[in-house]
Amino acid sequence: MRTYEVRTYGCQMNVHDSERLRGLLEDAGYVRAPEGDQADVVVFNTCAVRENADNKLYGNLGHLAPVKAKKPDLQIAVGGCLAQKDKASIVRKAPWVDVVFGTHNIGALPVLLERARVEQESQVEILESLDVFPSTLPTRRESPYSAWVSVSVGCNNTCTFCIVPALRGREKDRRPGDILAEVEALVAEGVFEVTLLGQNVNSYGVEFGDRFAFGKLLRACGGIEGLERVRFTSPHPRDFTADVIEAMAETPNVMPSLHMPLQSGSDRVLKAMRRSYRRDRYLKIIEDVRAAMPDAAITTDIIVGFPGETEEDFQGTLDVVRQARFAGAFTFQYSKRPGTPAESMEEQVPRDVVQERYERLVALQDDMAWDENKKLVGRSVEVLIAEGEGRKDAATHRLSGRARDNRLVHFALPEGVETPRPGDLATVEVTYAAPHHLVADVFGAVRRTRAGDAWERAQETPESASPGVMLGMPTVGATPLEPATGGCQVG
Repeated sequence: MRTYEVRTYGCQMNVHDSERLRGLLEDAGYVRAPEGDQADVVVFNTCAVRENADNKLYGNLGHLAPVKAKKPDLQIAVGGCLAQKDKASIVRKAPWVDVVFGTHNIGALPVLLERARVEQESQVEILESLDVFPSTLPTRRESPYSAWVSVSVGCNNTCTFCIVPALRGREKDRRPGDILAEVEALVAEGVFEVTLLGQNVNSYGVEFGDRFAFGKLLRACGGIEGLERVRFTSPHPRDFTADVIEAMAETPNVMPSLHMPLQSGSDRVLKAMRRSYRRDRYLKIIEDVRAAMPDAAITTDIIVGFPGETEEDFQGTLDVVRQARFAGAFTFQYSKRPGTPAESMEEQVPRDVVQERYERLVALQDDMAWDENKKLVGRSVEVLIAEGEGRKDAATHRLSGRARDNRLVHFALPEGVETPRPGDLATVEVTYAAPHHLVADVFGAVRRTRAGDAWERAQETPESASPGVMLGMPTVGATPLEPATGGCQVG
């Protein structure tokens, strides 16, 4: 059997798509390459959001060129946002690449690989709109207990810094019945937690004319027996409505966590970014969320050094960070992306100024997050035990997982307690807080779950002989829409 490896870069949508790519390859008879072995097929699922995305891809392709020279039957495929952007130029720059496919036709990968093998020449196929909604494709999920569920693809916003709408297209929404059928199928397999995914998840319903569709969807997820944790990412402040806050607060399995991009705390910069909300609107949403869910953890995205940003504008961002008291933030230094309006804007901020502001922002945000985390010391939290969350767990003799508010928690087990499985729940008491995690060395109890059972079953079959955690979704309800999609959770 031919083996494969999928390398994923970028956002959660790319992670979602990579699960489909793995499912497609295994459905076509490929098996996952053992760790450390050179695969027969290497697939790069790329991102085009950051400035160094191109360098990263071509650097990795360069490393594979001598490998392919020694192993001619090695096949290399490039997909994702960078493939959609660069198209045939990838093969011109790296002629040893066998297949280039875009964001709209990931389902074509096995056919393109076979065609490239038979015809002995590179295959480039980039569609401008989706031929099949990705969620209907076979899936090889990485986790037996937690899953991504796409509610929409694409984005109707026109943010001046963002290349994603040009690469993923306008928003297309799945029908509620299709989404809920997928969630129910996942829960039947043992999934305990789902994250509803979209470029602008709370504008869901725009295609079928229901501006309250996302709140209804959250409530419907609350009625699925066995589904204990529901999350979503990423909402846009412009589309955040009171009914969504009510649905979050009133649906027990919707978690008290919210990731809502800010991007800037300056109204002038937000206008230049074409962000269609202002700082007061953003802060009011946070105020309303905390009024409904006092313990909610709120995280965000922030861009530093957008063209024309002054020190006064930057101080506005720092001020919002102080008021919002985010539990965490993904902070970015602005970088030009070809094809975006911001690329040609005047008053590009010097790199040294951007770096200095970035360092001040990170220092302030770490202080805010640390202060917020310290408030949890002495409190009991429920942790969904995860695999791979704690890189130092072996050295510290701890396990790791996420609390209901999505904070990362490392905890110790007393001697004599049976080690719980990923997917099980542990109740622990927080004893120490750091800016980016909590430590809980007072142990309470473990609840064994169906999700833990699913993880245990997945360990019983050797990887080379197993299709992994597979989900081949049938078409449910209405015929799937033919979407176009967005890819960066910088919503």
